[in-house]
Amino acid sequence: MQIAALYSFNRGKEEITRRYPALMQEVKQAIKLVDSSQHKTKKSIEKTMPGRMLFNPRSLNAAFKTEFVDKFGWQSIRIPCDYPTNYYVEGYKSRALNPGAFREMDFVKQTLGIEVQFGKYAFMVYNVCAKMTIFHKLGHIDHGIEIVPIKSFADEMSTGVSYFEQFVWDLEHRGVANIDIPVLILGIDA
Repeated sequence: MQIAALYSFNRGKEEITRRYPALMQEVKQAIKLVDSSQHKTKKSIEKTMPGRMLFNPRSLNAAFKTEFVDKFGWQSIRIPCDYPTNYYVEGYKSRALNPGAFREMDFVKQTLGIEVQFGKYAFMVYNVCAKMTIFHKLGHIDHGIEIVPIKSFADEMSTGVSYFEQFVWDLEHRGVANIDIPVLILGIDA
């Protein structure tokens, strides 16, 4: 795979290339090592493209995990979620909450967190504007990288997969808040 586009959110590119030059090389190498041709394995059953062979996001995610974890020693970090019940109104009887709930960052090394996202748009926004902020507040990361497909790559996946150009437009129009950490958005292509 290849990096096709870069977007610096809250000075992400500048901060990450300055603070983590060796890790940036690992990120570039991991992306390059993923052979996208091995992951065009999903036969579409969608009305708009029946029978068309598409890139399989689960297979791609597994390939990124192999490169980052097995080859370069990055680790995922999972934090448990103890959901509050003290905000329920008086008299409300709660059903059982999921005691095994957690949040997970795909890859972390030396306070640099990475999320690879081939899903719906809301997940991209959540990763950068909520999850990375939470993991920063908990002391796991200081900076982040979000790896997402560019539009032409997303067009070769199931409908509804979001893409770099759409994500960047929204981040530019949202602006930076005082709780946002520096994040480098990498748009990738097959």
